Parts: sequence; C-alpha cells; structure tokens
Amino acid sequence: MKCTKMTVGQAIVRFLDNQYVEMDGVQTKFVDGIFTIFGHGIVVGLGQALDENPRGLRVYQGRNEQGMAHVAAGYAKQKNRRKIIACASSIGPGAANMITAAADATVNNVPLLLFPGDTFATRQPDPVLQQIEQPSSLAVTTNDAFKPVCKYWDRIIRPEQLMSALINAMRVLTDPADTGAVCIALSQDVEGEAYEYPDEFFKKRVHRITRPRPVAEDLDALVSLIKNSKKPLVICGGGVRYSEAGEALEAFCKAFNIPFAETQSGKSACRSSHPMNLGGVGVTGNLSANMIAEKADLVLAVGSRLSDFTTGSKSQYKHAGVKYAAINLSKFHAYKLDAYPVVADAKAAIEDLTKALKKAGYRSAYSGEIEAAKAAWDKEMKKLSDYKYGKGFKTLIAAQRKGSVEDFVKVTGGTVTQTAALALVREEIPADAIIVGSSGSLPGDLQRMWTTDARDAYHMEYGYSCMGYEIAAALGAKMAEPKREVYAMCGDGSFLMLHSELITSLQEGMKINVLLFDNCGFGCINNLQMGNGIGSLATEFRYRDKKGKLDGDMMPIDYALVAKGYGCKTYTARTPEELRKALADAKKQKISTLIDIKVLPKTMTDGYRSWWNVGLAEVTGIKAEQAAYAKLIKARDAARRY
Repeated sequence: MKCTKMTVGQAIVRFLDNQYVEMDGVQTKFVDGIFTIFGHGIVVGLGQALDENPRGLRVYQGRNEQGMAHVAAGYAKQKNRRKIIACASSIGPGAANMITAAADATVNNVPLLLFPGDTFATRQPDPVLQQIEQPSSLAVTTNDAFKPVCKYWDRIIRPEQLMSALINAMRVLTDPADTGAVCIALSQDVEGEAYEYPDEFFKKRVHRITRPRPVAEDLDALVSLIKNSKKPLVICGGGVRYSEAGEALEAFCKAFNIPFAETQSGKSACRSSHPMNLGGVGVTGNLSANMIAEKADLVLAVGSRLSDFTTGSKSQYKHAGVKYAAINLSKFHAYKLDAYPVVADAKAAIEDLTKALKKAGYRSAYSGEIEAAKAAWDKEMKKLSDYKYGKGFKTLIAAQRKGSVEDFVKVTGGTVTQTAALALVREEIPADAIIVGSSGSLPGDLQRMWTTDARDAYHMEYGYSCMGYEIAAALGAKMAEPKREVYAMCGDGSFLMLHSELITSLQEGMKINVLLFDNCGFGCINNLQMGNGIGSLATEFRYRDKKGKLDGDMMPIDYALVAKGYGCKTYTARTPEELRKALADAKKQKISTLIDIKVLPKTMTDGYRSWWNVGLAEVTGIKAEQAAYAKLIKARDAARRY
C-alpha cells in the first residue's frame, strides 16, 4: 500500500479537503474551511499544516471560540447540513468556550466538527499551560467535558488513531437522523508527530444522504389512522426543512384539507401564505394554530422533536381521544408521545402517503374551522402591529412593574412597542431576507408574527435557546447565502452576552444587519418571574439603590456607539418613524449595520391558549406566588403524563 509521511495536522487538512456529500444525485464539497483562534495548543500543530498548505480549505479567524462555533453551526444549518466549517481551538479555556456551542448543535441536530487542542500524550511536561490536573485521573482534561454534549467524541494520543476517528466523525456529521457536534481532541505533541498514512485514506469520499421510504406496514397503519380521523393536524418540524419537503407537505395538506402548524425549526419550510398554514403552534404559537390544536383528533408530527414548547408541556392537544403519529428519520424522536412511529425521510414519506390517501379517497371533516381560526389571528395581528404607546397602552402589559415603562421612556426616549417594531421590520426588509434568532421574547413574537414565503428564510435556534447565537449565526447564514440580506434579531441581554463575531463580519466583508431590541434587561424572564408573583429580581438592568438592592434607576446604554466603534454603520430608533428610516438606509449599506431599537418593556406577545410547565415554589408566604402555584398544579393535572 502506497503511503505518504505527514503529521497529524497535515493529515487532517488533506482528509477534510476531500470529503463530499451527495443528495438526490447532487454532490457538494462538505468542508468549506476551518475557523480558529490560535493558541499554543493548536498553532504549531494543526496551525502549521494550515499555514504550509491549506489545500482547498479556507481559514477563518474567530474572536471568541463559542462565537466562531456558532458561526459554523449557523452556516451548516443554512446550508441544510450539506456543508460545514470545522473549528479548532487551543487547550483549556479556548476548548471550554466551545462546549456551549457543541451542546447547541447537538440539541438542534446540526453538524459541527470541533478540534480542541489537548494536553501532551507523553505527559512529560505536565502540567502544561492551561492544563487542569485531576488528582483522581491524569487522563482527564478539559475536553472530557465535551462528552455529554457531543454525538461523537475521541482523543488522538497516537497518529494512527486519526484514521478511525475521522471516518467516524464523517459518519455522524453526515447522518441526518443523528447528527450533531463531533469533538476530536488533539494531544498537542501528537499534532506534530508524523506517520506513514496510506494514500488510500485520502481518496475522494462521497457520503450519500439517502431518503429511506416508509415500509409498507407502517404506511398502511398511518393511512388507517388518518382515515379514522375527522380533524387531523400536521406539525411541520425541522425535518421538513432539511428534507426539502415543504412543497410536498403543502400539496399533501391542500389535497386532503388538513391544516398544518409550524415549529420554530420548521418555519419557512413552507409558505406562510399557504391556506392550510396556521403558523406557529404551542407555547410560542399563535391563536389560530392553538385553537385548531385543541380539537385535533390526530396529530401527525413530521420531522419534529416534539419539545415542551411544541406540545404545550404535553397539554396542547386536548381532544379526549387524540392519537399521535410521527414521521422521523430518528427512531428516538418518532416514538415520543407514544406516537405510531414511521421511520422515514419526510419528503419520501409524504409523497408515499399522498398516493395512498388519494387511493383511499380521504378528505378531512373541517368545514370553516380553519378559515375562522386564521381570521381570529389576523384580527389579533392587526392589533399587535398597530399598537402604539399612549392611551390604553397598559392593557397590553402582562406583568406591569410599577413605573418600569415610564422609567424606560424617561431614560431612553423609546416609544415603540416590540410587536409594532416587528411588524414594521417585516414591511421594510426584503421579502427573501433571512432572519436569525434564538433567545428571549423575540422567538415567541417571531414564531407568532413573522411571515415569509421564501424558503429557509426563518433561521431560529430554539432547541437550546442559546443567548449569543444570533449575531454569530447571522454571519454563518450570510456566508452560506451571501446574496441574501441577513438580519440578526437579538435583545440587549443577548448582545451583551456575545457579539464578537460582528467584527469578523467586517473582516470578511460579509454584511449582516443587527436589530437590537433594547428593553433594559432580560425582558422575557422578567415576565416569567413577575407573571408568577415573584418580584423583579436581577432581570432588569438597574443601578443599586440606597438600600443596596438592584432596584434603582434603569441603566442607559448606547449600543449603537459600541458597534460604531467596531466600524459598523449604526442607528438609534426611538419611534416607529425612526426605525423605518433606519431600516431603509441600512439596506443601502455595504458593511454590517446595527439598529439600536429602544422598545418599550413588556410589549411582547402573550401566550395564546397554551401552557408551559415550570418549577414554582410549593411553599411560600407570598399570596401571588401561592395563587400561581395553585394554577400550576391544576394545569399539571390536565397534562399528558408521558
């Protein structure tokens, strides 16, 4: 067997450069490049190989290891998981910073390849710089912390181990049913060690993403379930998006008069304007979807993890005899809610199911309910879109902290509601623009209010709801689709958590638009806190008062000035008119922009006939908390047990 002597770092570069995926006969180069922040544990090993000959891999410079990994995850998601950017960090804090991003990718089934540096395999210079020493085991390093949050984990302590590690990494990264984060820890001395690698190992490899069709028995059982239902409801999950099954699902639902509702991951797989599309469902769902969900006698989940937000903590589907079925490539997810599991590709299964139901002559019994539900939500949408600060304004506030709105107006001058701002943004930005979000109250407002007929235009990470994902992933989405405008929807709390890759967007010449909704704190959690009778503790950005409590004046922060210092084009919007003007001008810019939107606190949407199970105090001396707990127990008793 012909071999070539090279280092571990050089072998990684050569291998990654020749990996391809194929779906529906179309081949795509799988690894675009490597994001890195060089430190002593990676720069002279893998870094040397990238400097000497990066081959076809592009090298990207990150600013924060978590941030750059979020960029890579956003890129992979926007590429429908058919292209990735690997990430490499040094030992210690650099590696630890990527753990959050690894968890985020695994929860959301997004491929993310990580190469953190590690300690010396020989242990001769121990303890090396940044090494954690565990007296119970010298084999334990920072990188062991990746194990619970990755779908595959390995550590290279000999050069020849790299071959099986990389093959298994590709196995997981290209598996649509079970992909997520992959960690291959690189002992820093071994990175530079050489080995006679077989040339055969570096041949072009094509990893095929296939479309498993449902077996005949499962298809027959699913057809029988639907035929016996009068008012079924389809849940459109992320699997519909990744399978590119949106058109097939639209045609299926129209043919049989079956409405469908969207999860956060499934939104924009189908057109918002489709007559059967009810919009978001569950805790962050809207009125129309949740109205229909309550009376559905069959719930067919297509490509969904069926999280607590989608199921209303297992209370959303209230029909006494409701049954569940699930189409999913993952057998694990297909079995949830005791559903009848159909393990198959979403598009293939919907196509086969359409043919079978047409033969059966099926049509649902809905007659006007879908239209009535959509009309009710349209009326509510108009109210949310038109709402202005002024007379009657406080009726919109779910949990009013005394003086908070007035305090905010006094400090910032902001007079625009969050819901009205979102409606205005939808009017002003391009119809095919990509919006990126993740945390706070914005995902709820967006799942309810945002509409788009552009495929894959709604890029929401809500499986992990990771603060700091928004701006980084917006850059990843822009790198994936550079011709489309990309908008990061983030709160002030999330911006403060992580926005370092905004600088990377400037370096790469990749324009992104940051829409920063400043409500002086963690508004979503403040609502949850106060809505359950708890005081406003450490969820608003306030100075300490004379009594030593975090209950003083609100803190005025000029976020536009921060981004301006980086080199972005920035704006501050305190009124709807200022926001409209800023959005119009931002579209003309060639560099990244940031609009600091001073939105009024507590002007997000509320729940619409849904419920979320949280752990309230069973014993408390506060009457408001006692009432909230009593309400919680009543709701828990009504929820499904498993």
